Parts: sequence; structure tokens; C-alpha cells
Amino acid sequence: PFGLVGYPVLQTADVIIYKADKVPVGIDQVPHIEISREIARRFNRLYGETFPEPQALLTESPLVYGTDGQSKMSKSTDNHVELAATDEETGKRVMTMVTDPQRARKIDPGRPEICNVYSLQKLFNPDKISGIYELCTSGGIGCVEDKRDLAQGINSFLREFRERRNELSNQPDTVRGILEAGAERARKVAKATVQEVYERMGLR
Repeated sequence: PFGLVGYPVLQTADVIIYKADKVPVGIDQVPHIEISREIARRFNRLYGETFPEPQALLTESPLVYGTDGQSKMSKSTDNHVELAATDEETGKRVMTMVTDPQRARKIDPGRPEICNVYSLQKLFNPDKISGIYELCTSGGIGCVEDKRDLAQGINSFLREFRERRNELSNQPDTVRGILEAGAERARKVAKATVQEVYERMGLR
């Protein structure tokens, strides 16, 4: 039970120690950001203006459903598509996705508005989405073909990312250097914030 309170407080510390004013999150994290805002407001009221009140920064797709079509895509529930998967692995994963349960045959008109594959097509094949809608609702495309098309879109979208990741996986010293440089920059900011907080609270 402590995790329900402890996690968002820890998240708040991670955010406000860098005085972040915007935090990129999914829509399920918006309540946590509101707690962060309340904690920042409370501190500012007690000890003086110190922290900005962070705002949730949502994308055009703040919630992405997983392969089950019921809950958000998450590794912990194993309903995700791995970013670093091969094209073949992605294809196999996409083929397990749940579609319109009332559509038994290809010629049956589909209902894109309730189909998780269609919702992902909007993200990965936006230039084809109007055509996919027409084909689905008229029975011109089957779910299997639709999934194959989605898998191609995902693989195309992630190709550059995957190639770069593979390059860096063979350069551990480069990766370590990047992480250490970033940590050093973050450490300086965090140290300055902690010193300011101590002073405002009269601890130094």
C-alpha cells in the first residue's frame, strides 16, 4: 500500500530536483503529476518560491493499448511490442493482436473504432489510414492482412532506431561515456537545488 503514495512522491523528487516545468508522460501518469504539482505548491507556500509547478506533457497519442486491446501497452503485463525486436519478432507479436471480435470473415464489415490494430495504424501508417478505414468497413481487407501491414509500418518506423541501437551495442565505452557525461550534468543541477532547499528550510 505504501507504493501508492511512495511512488508518486519519489517521482516528484525526480522531477522537481531539476526544476522541470514539463514532464512527458502517458495519460495514466497525469494524476501523479498533479501530486507533484501539489507538493511543489506546498513547499513554495511554506518556504518561498522554489519550484515550478510541473505540467504533464502529452503527445497526440497519450495512451497506447497493448496487444490484448484492453489495457495500456506494458512490458509487465506482456502485451507489448519490443522496440529492439527483429522484423520477424515484431510480425509474430502483431499477429497475436486482438481485433474486432464480431468480425468472423474477411467479407464482414469491420468496426475500426473498436479495433486496436486500427488505433496503432493511425500511429505507424498515418498516410494510409483513410484507405484502411474504407477497406475495413467494406470488408475489403481482412484482419490478417491488416496486421501484416501494421507490422511493416512498425518495422519501418523503428528501423533507424534499431540500427542505431545495434551500432551502440557494439560500443559499450561510448555508451558509458554518454551516460557518465549526462549524469555529471544532472548531478550539478541536483546539487544546486538541494543546497537551495537546505537554505530555504534553514538547515544551512
